[in-house]
Amino acid sequence: MSDSHAPTKPWSGRFNEPTDAFVEAFTASVGFDRRLYQYDIQGSIAHATMLARQGILSDSERDAIVHGLKQIRKRIEQGDFTWSVSLEDVHMNVESALTEAIGDAGKKLHTGRSRNDQVATDIRLWLRDEIEQIRDAILRLQTALLDKAELEADTILPGFTHLQTAQPLSFGHHMMAWFEMLERDRERLADCNRRLNVMPLGAAALAGTTYPIDRHMTAELLGFSRPAENSLDAVSDRDFAIEFSAAASILMMHLSRFSEELIIWSSAQFGFIELSDSFCTGSSIMPQKKNPDVPELIRGKSGRIFGHLIALLTLMKSQPLAYNKDNQEDKEPLFDSVDNVKGSLKVFADMVPAINCRKEAMRQATMQGFATATDLADYLVRKGIPFRDAHEVVGRAVAFGVAEGRDLSQMKLQELQRFSSEIEADVFDILTLEGSLAARDHIGGTAPNQVRRAIARARERLAS
Repeated sequence: MSDSHAPTKPWSGRFNEPTDAFVEAFTASVGFDRRLYQYDIQGSIAHATMLARQGILSDSERDAIVHGLKQIRKRIEQGDFTWSVSLEDVHMNVESALTEAIGDAGKKLHTGRSRNDQVATDIRLWLRDEIEQIRDAILRLQTALLDKAELEADTILPGFTHLQTAQPLSFGHHMMAWFEMLERDRERLADCNRRLNVMPLGAAALAGTTYPIDRHMTAELLGFSRPAENSLDAVSDRDFAIEFSAAASILMMHLSRFSEELIIWSSAQFGFIELSDSFCTGSSIMPQKKNPDVPELIRGKSGRIFGHLIALLTLMKSQPLAYNKDNQEDKEPLFDSVDNVKGSLKVFADMVPAINCRKEAMRQATMQGFATATDLADYLVRKGIPFRDAHEVVGRAVAFGVAEGRDLSQMKLQELQRFSSEIEADVFDILTLEGSLAARDHIGGTAPNQVRRAIARARERLAS
């Protein structure tokens, strides 16, 4: 809720006229940055603790400030706090309430800092926690993929290139490809958090402060790896927000690709899988429809996250040092990206275990595209035929199969021998779909036993 009165602004001494009402509302950020309140209070408690240690505040002033901030946090959590647009942002709302509650000691809290370094600190504290929550959500989805891969390690799925049948795959192997994509996302976010975890507080407006502050102490209290080295850079840097948005965009691109495959596979034309009713909707006019709305929406949300990355890059590209009001626009794209990434990961982790594989449909589709042609070429190479010649032989055999409407495995030995006298009865061991899968028995291959080994290694990686 917001109040209608206009409290005195912290910078009002310089001005002779009140702020225009529309401008006041237009420039205020409290409508969206209030979600940073717990990090703003956390930073202020650490700052007050440091100021007292340095003799800038008395112990009684520190205690009053810390107690007052904790009470304000409790009021906000209980919904008993009035947010004022007139006070512009979360920082001044909290500080004004503190001063109202404890008197002049509250006015001393801002000693040695500026809203410039305060907001930069708040957003880093918030994003640091959110990144860890996102990494946990990725891990939950990865675990669901491992479980599904283990269950379907022997299930045969047609592998595609150019969306044309290429070679047989284990469905579990396909799930493990998704797992690896997500593992890179998890690592990227960890790396992003490492660079993010540098403290701006104490940089003040842009040049530092004349007070004898201990920035290393404050950084330690807030769990930062170190204080920022340069005060000018500290207040104007938003690289961490851009880097997170880039990592979030790659993550959403991956989820969009997963979604596209689920949408295709669940269509009547493919029929490889069935999605649970819980993640689909119907049509208002066509009673037979079962629409894969959840993966479709996630596919759509990827563009939204990409847009936020471009917005942040554009926001920063022409800004001179140091802080500018433009930077108020960094929060809404970040907030929306975090919310939608977390939501997409949650629903995906819930959806994957409920995927029902239609194994016979997958098998029949794999039989339709001469998926074992490469296996026949490899067979001939092992017989001493150069690969390019073997390629030509198999190409002619496939052309015959297309004309006859039969797969290679459905031809008679005598028919195959028309194309090469090196072909013998043992060829049928490798022309079966199971034989094709089993033959790729090396690390990273689609052989079911290799899929199970990959799953075991992946579980060890997650556990460590």
